[in-house]
Amino acid sequence: MRKKVVCLGSTEQEVQSFTAEYADDLEVQHFDNPTNFLSWLAKGEYFDAILDSASLTSPLGLNLIQVLKKDIGIKEPIFWLTNDSISTGLQAMLADAGVTDILTQKPEKEKLLTRLDNLSGSKTNNLNPVKKNTYAYQNPIGKRLFDILVSATALLCLSPLFLLIALLVKLESKGPAFYYSYRVGTGYRIFRFWKFRSMRQNADKMLASMKNLNQYQASPAEEPSLAISSLCATCVAAGTSCQNQLIDSQGKTICEKQYKIAKQAEDGAAFMKIANDPRITKIGMFLRNTSLDELPQLYNVLRGDMSIVGNRPLPLYEAEKITTDHFAARFIAPAGITGLWQVSKRGKGGNMSEEERKELDIEYAKTFSLKKDLQIILKTFPALFQKENV
Repeated sequence: MRKKVVCLGSTEQEVQSFTAEYADDLEVQHFDNPTNFLSWLAKGEYFDAILDSASLTSPLGLNLIQVLKKDIGIKEPIFWLTNDSISTGLQAMLADAGVTDILTQKPEKEKLLTRLDNLSGSKTNNLNPVKKNTYAYQNPIGKRLFDILVSATALLCLSPLFLLIALLVKLESKGPAFYYSYRVGTGYRIFRFWKFRSMRQNADKMLASMKNLNQYQASPAEEPSLAISSLCATCVAAGTSCQNQLIDSQGKTICEKQYKIAKQAEDGAAFMKIANDPRITKIGMFLRNTSLDELPQLYNVLRGDMSIVGNRPLPLYEAEKITTDHFAARFIAPAGITGLWQVSKRGKGGNMSEEERKELDIEYAKTFSLKKDLQIILKTFPALFQKENV
């Protein structure tokens, strides 16, 4: 019976080549983003092992492995595929995250099959014993204690305000006072994100018809062309053929870089923010302008889903579009109620571009500290009283 393996991070062309080579021995399931893989995994699908060839900071890289092993608790072995030399520190990081073994990007067929056979039934970590990794992200104890103290105290003191807001929300429109959606936080961990309901009940169904109102959507002049040429601009200028080529549905050779640019234009902006959103109720507009709709996230902070300060957790449809190694670094930081980009421009009037917001998230991920968090909190209060309805 063929073993079933999940391949993460490889290009479609590499997967097709791998599948053809191992057709008699392995059934291959390929995923190129974590959201689709986690959705597939939630259905209880069976597999024998995971082969991960993504880079460390990729959405399919180290953080996802930590989520799979430590949060979800999968027992199946995970093989890390790489052509780079592996330092002792990197081995420690991979072992601590739950990687079973490190193989070359294109492992010898017999070696891989032997490793899979040897792991059947045991599914244990077979890397050489190493010290606990000191490089993986951990929420600092001081930051976590601060979050617990602030969130617990605020929830207790604000409980009368919670009751008043809940009553006003229910009086204006039918439906629950609280609303949750699934968001992606630190390490691509998915959790329920709570707010006071500020929209009509059918708001989600109206979203698809309102994409033209998105502040982050590029103007027609700025959008990349959807036409896909056989060569990218870099290769045309150099007078060489493209090194990374794909085969389209008509059997034509196309440039992978050009394909990704066109696909990005087709999918639209990663973030979604609509000025003067017609789905918002009158009470909801007041709650949003004063940021009172965010208060239930104190419960998320108390649970450990979020921090008081961090990068904003993203809806699934936004998170799955941030797949480049550079921008995925934002998910290494804590998810938070407020953060650096909120106090920098607060998204006013669409002045902050999508790229600026991503860069600020990455800056926070690389430099966050308790001192910086306190500075952001102090700047948050004046930023709450914004004029624009965003």
